[in-house]
Amino acid sequence: MTPRLVLLDSGGANLGSVQAAFKRLGIDAPVTSDWNAIRDATHVVLPGVGAADACMTRLRENGLDRLIPRLTQPLIGICVGMQLLFDRSEESDTECLGLLRGEVRLLKSSPGVRVPHMGWNRLEGVPGAAHPLMNGLDREAVYFVHSYAAATSSDTIAATTHGLPFSAMVAKGSVMGAQFHPERSSAAGARLLSNFLSLE
Repeated sequence: MTPRLVLLDSGGANLGSVQAAFKRLGIDAPVTSDWNAIRDATHVVLPGVGAADACMTRLRENGLDRLIPRLTQPLIGICVGMQLLFDRSEESDTECLGLLRGEVRLLKSSPGVRVPHMGWNRLEGVPGAAHPLMNGLDREAVYFVHSYAAATSSDTIAATTHGLPFSAMVAKGSVMGAQFHPERSSAAGARLLSNFLSLE
């Protein structure tokens, strides 16, 4: 069965590029804030670019902050969308969706470690945390652009190191996240999106 996928309207500037990435896989990805359309979808994507507080404001304006916690189908947050899954973000002291425990914090700069973290870096699968979202992605290079990140935790299925390790991919039940940009990550990004679409 062809997945019925929707992108949640979080106001992110990457909506068009995420749509194009799914289109390359033969999947339409309409942007919506309509509750019925979202409930009827088999897969839901929460994109996000920019600031956590601006994205959360948009979700509150269209009521999606109340709907997202009720969803039971596979849900993936991308970049800032992943950060919104946690309790809070240190960025502008933003209260987020609270689907995952923890706080998103500013990456620490140091000699040779610049913030924002921008460019290609490798995924490091977490031993014992096998997840179908990670199929074929261990040690693959993907593209990051971010200044904030979540620490590794029991929900981490892949880490990446930029000075210190952080959560690059997370999963808890039907809720998942990718800190990197699959739409900019070439074959590895396409593999992630394909893995997500294969989930039921």
